[in-house]
Amino acid sequence: MIEDVIIIGAGPAGLTAGIYARSRKMSTLVLDAADAGGQLISLYPDKGIHNYPGFAEVQARKLSERLVAHAESMGCRILESFRVLRIEQGDGFFIVKGEDGEHMARSVIVAIGIGLFKPRKLGVPGEEEFHGRGMDYVLPEKDRLVDKKVVMIGGGNSALEMAIIADSVTDTTLIHRRDCFRADESVVESLDRSGVKRLLETKPVSINGEDKVESVTVDCNGELIEIPADVVIINIGTTPDLEDLKEWSLELDSEGLLKVEGDMRTSRPGIFACGDVVIYPGKYRQIVTACGEAATAANSAYKFVKKPYWA
Repeated sequence: MIEDVIIIGAGPAGLTAGIYARSRKMSTLVLDAADAGGQLISLYPDKGIHNYPGFAEVQARKLSERLVAHAESMGCRILESFRVLRIEQGDGFFIVKGEDGEHMARSVIVAIGIGLFKPRKLGVPGEEEFHGRGMDYVLPEKDRLVDKKVVMIGGGNSALEMAIIADSVTDTTLIHRRDCFRADESVVESLDRSGVKRLLETKPVSINGEDKVESVTVDCNGELIEIPADVVIINIGTTPDLEDLKEWSLELDSEGLLKVEGDMRTSRPGIFACGDVVIYPGKYRQIVTACGEAATAANSAYKFVKKPYWA
């Protein structure tokens, strides 16, 4: 079967592209190397999203579930655990090849976000040793934090919001190496209203313990302090893994991101892109931006495949 469009990536951008493609009655297959939902479920499932239009606040997991349900209700087929290795050219169609088979489509939309991303590491003693034994990069479910001392390391939106979530059920300390946070002002205000303890201009030195995490040693303005901890969460960003893109014969910038035109077309006719994987002047990485780009990409794929008289 040759689909009208194959969408690579089932995060907010990919799912939105699927919704818009199906509104045009295009046969649509959405592929994802992991689980549908993207960063919403893999990095911060319990985080509250405060800037998605129509929701004063929505849990990341719930937003993901709504997007998946919407795409499926429109008739999108979603195939998880399918990692795309190559996009080959057929006679009037593309052959999307993966480790477990291949699929064909008349157009392709790339919406892989930052790829098979990896958490950025601190590189301090104890980080590797205690990974999974009290140290992690994603906040556990709140029920698992009750009566435990939590130390959160980071200064962005995700770190602050995770600290606020943890503080709702247990004692929480937030550590940041600079003298101010890089998070949005509204998130900082929420932190100010919480009971989270804050240590600014403070650098983690080591994560300590025997069989599991017991404390964190930090350098606070030249003074070494040991903070008791049962759970340590490092949230200082992610490292993109976009190596697969290099095999797809698409034009990339110096950072390995996809170059696109205003209609979201890439350097290969018939292949479009949207979301965090694309770059252009003024790019602003937000969920709502990715969804807007996805609508444009889907409309461009429709015009490429169906060639309506008005296009």
